[in-house]
Amino acid sequence: MKYYADLRSYINALDAMGDIMHIYREVDGDYEPSAITRLSCEIQSPAPLFHHITGMAKGFRLFGAPAALSSCRTMPYARVAMSLGLAPDTSGTQIIEALYAARHKPGIPPRRVSAADAPCQQNIFRGEQASLDRFPIPFAHQQDGGRYANTWGTLIVKTPDGKWVNWSIARVMKVDGKRMAALIVPSQHIGQIWAQWVARGEAMPYALVQGPAPAVSCVSGIPIPANADEADYIGALAGEPVAVVKAISVDLDVPASAEIVIEGHVSLERDCMEGPYGEYGGFLGEGCSAQPTFQVETITHRDDPIWPISATGRPIEESNTLWALGLAADALTHLRAAGVPVKTSWIPEDSAVHWLLVVMPQDWRAQLPGVSSGELAQRVGEILFSTSAMVFIPKVYLVDDDIDPTNLRDVAWVLATRVHPTGRRAVFDDQRVIRLPQCYEEEEYIAGKGAKVVFDTLQERRHRHASFAEGFPPEIRQRVLEKWSQDES
Repeated sequence: MKYYADLRSYINALDAMGDIMHIYREVDGDYEPSAITRLSCEIQSPAPLFHHITGMAKGFRLFGAPAALSSCRTMPYARVAMSLGLAPDTSGTQIIEALYAARHKPGIPPRRVSAADAPCQQNIFRGEQASLDRFPIPFAHQQDGGRYANTWGTLIVKTPDGKWVNWSIARVMKVDGKRMAALIVPSQHIGQIWAQWVARGEAMPYALVQGPAPAVSCVSGIPIPANADEADYIGALAGEPVAVVKAISVDLDVPASAEIVIEGHVSLERDCMEGPYGEYGGFLGEGCSAQPTFQVETITHRDDPIWPISATGRPIEESNTLWALGLAADALTHLRAAGVPVKTSWIPEDSAVHWLLVVMPQDWRAQLPGVSSGELAQRVGEILFSTSAMVFIPKVYLVDDDIDPTNLRDVAWVLATRVHPTGRRAVFDDQRVIRLPQCYEEEEYIAGKGAKVVFDTLQERRHRHASFAEGFPPEIRQRVLEKWSQDES
């Protein structure tokens, strides 16, 4: 295991394994970086690192697809695993178990260092000099309402009493050099904290951090309990405290090794239009909404800074790797805490984070005597749909462990052959609905309520598969495999 304390050491490690595509030619500062990043996700190529962006000072760089699937096909989750300090060949389900385990470890609080030991403050700009126009912020998609200054950075805020510090990812649109507008969902942690500042009549201080240690970006994008500090959780994952430094102009600590830090205050009202934006559901955005204004007051950055970007959209990119793994780990945590003997949970990336598979072990009936599969489906829905993170998941599937949930071919087979056309499901009406899951009707989005469902695909008895592994005697399988290479030739 190796914890990368800054973005540069992580990029160097990816480069050493052939998972970085250096782009030295000049690229257009409007769309080309995002278009290349999106294509790299769709064909699973190395992550692009852009060294020359039109109109930007020499040395400024962009880094695309920081946690998308790796181009190393035998280690598809290498970028996520390495970001979290795990071995590059760690599987998706092993990552989920690691995230689950860290929830049960004592947190390790961050360690404050001096400004002299904080590369993020090598260059400091205040007032009019603190302008977003300094940076190569491209359009993420053609129909977006503006250049998105945050697709893979961390927003840092804290409650007015200072007891809860929240690190999170939210989309943030550049309005001009001095203003941004962020999508602040009231139910999410940053929305809850902003509401506390509004109630006091005070502008909320914030820091927007680009390019911290990759674990910071990853943990900022997964659900952990309210009132828990992401910095402490990262410390538990890494086994060491995150180095932070006091921000220049606001009362917040920021990751000391970050590439860029933007500081300022947030308006008390939703006074700026944000959007549209092409989200992880896979469609170009069409609507916009009034959101709070983030005033840019101070900017600090490392020498020759790197700005990471995520090209959200149709699977598979960071929303479908990291976000899916984090949500699955959250579901696993709640189900096991409630006494449900779940073997694992999994969100297929190709479902655009709209399906959750809850995998039950073969002996679950012995562990839950007297409980039918229908009753279990009801219980699972009651547990999951009461959690804040499951607002993003409309469909849950209870499946047996005779299939590999990470294999989309297995998943398609189960959904085709074990989902009953009219029954064997637990429907939960009037559940909370937000616009990010893209499977509801407009009236449901307006009302903020819609149905969620748990499909019961559990078998009463274990059926053998008509497959090579289960459909033939062991000695025949062994002979076939031994002779395969010569038969093939």
